[in-house]
Amino acid sequence: MTFKKLFSTLLLGACVSMVHAQDPQFSQFYANPLYLSPAFAGGDLAPRITLNYRNQWPGLAANYTTTSFGIDHYFANVNSGVGLLVMNDSQGTGNLRTTDIAAQYAYQLRLTENTAIRMGLQGSYSMRTADLSALTFPDQYTNRGFTGNPTLDPVALNGTPRVGYMSFATGLLLYSDRYWAGVSAHHINRPEQGFFQVADGTRLPIKGSFHAGLRIPFGGFTGLGDEWDREKTISPAIMYKFQGKFDQLDLGVYLTYSPIVLGLWYRGLPIKKYAPNISNRESIIALVGYRQDRFSFGYSYDLTISALGLPSGGSHEISLAYTFEWEPITRQKRIKKDKQLSCPKF
Repeated sequence: MTFKKLFSTLLLGACVSMVHAQDPQFSQFYANPLYLSPAFAGGDLAPRITLNYRNQWPGLAANYTTTSFGIDHYFANVNSGVGLLVMNDSQGTGNLRTTDIAAQYAYQLRLTENTAIRMGLQGSYSMRTADLSALTFPDQYTNRGFTGNPTLDPVALNGTPRVGYMSFATGLLLYSDRYWAGVSAHHINRPEQGFFQVADGTRLPIKGSFHAGLRIPFGGFTGLGDEWDREKTISPAIMYKFQGKFDQLDLGVYLTYSPIVLGLWYRGLPIKKYAPNISNRESIIALVGYRQDRFSFGYSYDLTISALGLPSGGSHEISLAYTFEWEPITRQKRIKKDKQLSCPKF
């Protein structure tokens, strides 16, 4: 058994009974708005579907793959958005899987002519399972190494452990044509998500985030055609998130010259160390997106700058979104009162 496989096995074994679990993360968090905060439900003021895929650290045996599908809609007559988010997360060779189904509601309130606020709530159900057949156990080793014999460990003989739990979240978003700022809190009930009861140690920690940015138009007439239909903006943005004893800061900027969007981000918090001689740097993220009419596509790559380095393979992420046309008669008089979100789509 190679060192890589042994390391992955030990890592997955720890995950099965780990003390502090953490949620998946997306680099294109605005391309997965329902996952970022329930306050984004119905944010496009029309029916919208989103699909996101992330493959993190493909160069390691203990990599992470996450897929999510979202659908949401806005009801103008009651100033409300609803959303449904389904996500599947797979961790490592042991197939530690989590499937989440979340229902969301958001209410939009106009504060001034140019400013609005959205308040969101979410309830979700999660199912967590572990395929122990991919793991090895201590009784399969001797002083000479791995024996290849079947394990008699009672944990493995119990089959596929599974646990289901409910979780609740909330979010708040303030925005205008030129800025946005929001907060969110997930797992506010701290659900029990461990396969084995270990006092209070397997409760899922609250995940909180703060996200904000500016939308700055630029440029004059360039003679490139379709000048008045092009969005030309620079959008500096920030994302701070924490869960349990860990926190992280994302700083970046989007450059939009429609239909093309480019982005560059730094992820890390180098002023804070969780262990001596270990720098809290995570990755540099490059993004390219295409948005035309109601369709958008994005690809991003995370270049790992942590101790894992280039052998980790970084992270690949793809996003797809489509917003349907929606102009019911009852909405035509209200559409001017409603405001679309000014934040980026990627």
